[in-house]
Amino acid sequence: MAEAAKVIDEGRIQRNLEAGRGKSREEILACLKKAGEAKGLEPEEAAALLQVEDPDLRGEIFQAARGMKMKIYGKRLVLFAPLYLSNYCVNNCRYCGFRRDNRSIPRKRLSPGEIRNQVQELENLGHKRLLIECGESSLSDLDYVEEAIVTIYGTKSGNGEIRRVNVNIAATTVDHYRRLKAARIGTYQLFQETYHRATYEALHEGPKRDYERQILALDRAQEAGIDDVGLGVLFGLYDHKFEVLALLYHARHLEETCGVGPHTISVPRFRPAPGVDFRLPHPVSDEEFKKLIAVLRLSVPYTGMIISTRESAELRAEAFSLGISQTSAGSRTSPGGYGARGGEEGEMSAQFQTADHRSPDEVIRSICELGYLPSFCTACYRRGRTGKGFMDMAKPGDIQHLCGPNAVLTFKEYLLDYATEETRRVGEETLAHHLEEISTPGLKENTRGRIQEMEKGKRDLYF
Repeated sequence: MAEAAKVIDEGRIQRNLEAGRGKSREEILACLKKAGEAKGLEPEEAAALLQVEDPDLRGEIFQAARGMKMKIYGKRLVLFAPLYLSNYCVNNCRYCGFRRDNRSIPRKRLSPGEIRNQVQELENLGHKRLLIECGESSLSDLDYVEEAIVTIYGTKSGNGEIRRVNVNIAATTVDHYRRLKAARIGTYQLFQETYHRATYEALHEGPKRDYERQILALDRAQEAGIDDVGLGVLFGLYDHKFEVLALLYHARHLEETCGVGPHTISVPRFRPAPGVDFRLPHPVSDEEFKKLIAVLRLSVPYTGMIISTRESAELRAEAFSLGISQTSAGSRTSPGGYGARGGEEGEMSAQFQTADHRSPDEVIRSICELGYLPSFCTACYRRGRTGKGFMDMAKPGDIQHLCGPNAVLTFKEYLLDYATEETRRVGEETLAHHLEEISTPGLKENTRGRIQEMEKGKRDLYF
């Protein structure tokens, strides 16, 4: 097992950032030309892009990122929702609403019946992918998480079902990761929060304060056979330029030592939480945030990027074009928050405040109006196209031949079963447009035939 200091060499990152300052326009354009080949960027090249202040050059970076997003992902946007199981936590992270010493929030752990009710609420909104989250506590141990996963997969509401459960829980052991793998999870996410060791240790109290435990957890997950893992930091805790380079070095470490890099990188920015008085040390402006998204997209072109409802509808719309490939919709960040009983108590027990309060239907309609194709696809996971197998198809571009048709089919399900009349009208126009864009011989006709089967009542058709 590697040592954390070798995974994240802080001195090297600082040298990269220093070397990236003051690059000429020609040098920046050379980096962008290389990025356009979809081979990624070295951390020192990413550092140069992150240092750009000139508005015209920043526009060139954005344009390059838009081109890369279209080249690799097209117009697809995959949708999911978080499901918070428990807000009990033994840790005392200074920025988190679930922190142990926050006495102002009602504590709750969902029972199996409550989990079932929450899943039905989400299914009735059209969701097919969930990300389960909970604080670190003996009340939400692995036995509890395993039982929750069984409940989620076993809960059906009409035509609704959850087809992929991703997991974001505290760092654990190889044996426990093997149990999660056996429970049929999709991606295992674990965010470093901040890669800067001194800042990390100052902000955390409890088991999570162990920097080594946190940063090497994904090595253990990969050792246990979980080949889809997700990285992320909480932007604002430390210098965002440092954090971006650390993410790239962590991704490189996983690829070199485990054979495959991260399936996703998430880009949450700090948001206030009830009962938490935390002064953000390194605020990230909207322009810098959009730039770091663009630089990440150019640096790791085949890694999915996730944005949540922490961000406003307006900023999310801009981020979609710069590289985001997955987004949450209609999120509630408290246990039991979905449905009519979420209310004020749900807001008071939230991990953080969201900024985009639209319903999933409103989000989906706006995605269509922006020219994108909403997708609820889980086909790769269910067909075993994960980890290295997924990347081996993604890098030559082969995966797009499946992703487009599968997105069309899952979106058709949504339009048939859950869309409002207005969204159905806009969505059918979107569907027709993207169906015509399927260029693989025979696949367009096959997809059209499956749509006709769905209109007669069939569901869960995919390639």
